[in-house]
Amino acid sequence: MPLSINVSKEDFLPALSSLQSITGKKGTMAVLANVLIQTQDNFIEIIATDLEVGIKKSVAAEIINPGSITLPAKILYEIVKESGSDSIKIEEKDKNWAKIKAGTSMYNLAGTASEEYPDFPEYNEEKLISIPCDLVKELIDKTIFSVAQERESNYTLTGILFEKGKNEDKKNILRMVSSDGHRLSIMEKELDKESNDIIIEKNTLIPRKGVSEIKKACEGQKNFSIGSDKKQIVVKTKNSLMIVRLMNGEFPDYGSIVNVIEKNNFLEIERQGFLESLKRTNLFTEDTFNAIQLIVDENKLVLSSQNMDYGNAKDEMEINYKGEPLELGFNCRYFIDTLQVMRSDTVRAYVNSDQSPCLLEGAADQGFISIIMPMKI
Repeated sequence: MPLSINVSKEDFLPALSSLQSITGKKGTMAVLANVLIQTQDNFIEIIATDLEVGIKKSVAAEIINPGSITLPAKILYEIVKESGSDSIKIEEKDKNWAKIKAGTSMYNLAGTASEEYPDFPEYNEEKLISIPCDLVKELIDKTIFSVAQERESNYTLTGILFEKGKNEDKKNILRMVSSDGHRLSIMEKELDKESNDIIIEKNTLIPRKGVSEIKKACEGQKNFSIGSDKKQIVVKTKNSLMIVRLMNGEFPDYGSIVNVIEKNNFLEIERQGFLESLKRTNLFTEDTFNAIQLIVDENKLVLSSQNMDYGNAKDEMEINYKGEPLELGFNCRYFIDTLQVMRSDTVRAYVNSDQSPCLLEGAADQGFISIIMPMKI
């Protein structure tokens, strides 16, 4: 018999909303713009995939007749969103059409046979380990901003490296690493006893979109279960299952970049004041490179920028510095991005010469470092 269900708007709408970023992408298969709705005992499963990220949401429903159908995700979401009714009824009709009744409104929506929808990937439930969502969210927040754009020639830089390792105290940690070739962000967090058994395969590279969806899965959750194999990473909450296809290739050897930076010469800077000064100076940078000059002298930092069309800017601030004078050139935007995700009141910027990269870290940002490459002014 054809599918027939009743579902509350309160439950249905959030599920459909969370899938819009998956189905909104134009792909080679028209059916991927649809969501698959299939019934279970006393709930429905709503599935969306773009063949890179697959999400399955469970929503409580009254099952009048079991079945399955795929319907256009965007228009279905808009129908439910604009509905003035608390209850939505969906009935499958001939040739994969669906009649949708919401209060006094009636819609006929063209669907597609569920057999045309790609199979949802299988996974190993035993490999999933529960970890705090706040831990994963912080790993993502401190690294996603420096992922390379899709046009980057080095494909592996368009994702985030996800690793399990040990810190200096020999304790298990999770680490995320990102780079766009001009900057490098590393964030690691210590695992608690309950999460120690998590297995993350070597060279686990998560595409940027997948990382963004994992962050969304953290919202409103205290913990979720996560695990990986060689081809995919799995994230599971009470009412949601996400499977992200991993990227092929190897992430560059970021350790060699970290190891060449000597932590001898450093500036101590008040983070918020530095951030505000950078934003002011950035008003007069050229859009392409956002180049600023930093002149460092004893306890003083002068920031300057120049724009061929508008003019120039200069700002000065007090710092703690005792080394030799330096004249440095950097992309202002990179500093702004990094400082905005940090929490420390004071940051240390390690830099040895106008040719060397700058490493940023702060006492209240344990496990986080950012490395920014210099540029010629």
